[in-house]
Amino acid sequence: MTSINIIFNSQQVQLEAGTSLREFISAQIGKELDADSKAVDGSKLGVAAAVDGAVVPRSSWNSKVLEDGHSIELVTAAQGG
Repeated sequence: MTSINIIFNSQQVQLEAGTSLREFISAQIGKELDADSKAVDGSKLGVAAAVDGAVVPRSSWNSKVLEDGHSIELVTAAQGG
């Protein structure tokens, strides 16, 4: 297994090379995501992801392969005023 290092929400994380953004986010939020990056159970995700400061549309999570040195930010939507 070849591994890479990324920065996730300001913390260094090691993961397997070839991991897609969808796979990574699925592991972080604890929900299985389908190929369209929608929750298999039909629930709302309420999250957005950015790689190296650029927001990645959910439709691209499956094809976005993480690379060594990438910086990933996962933002959770919150209600309030």
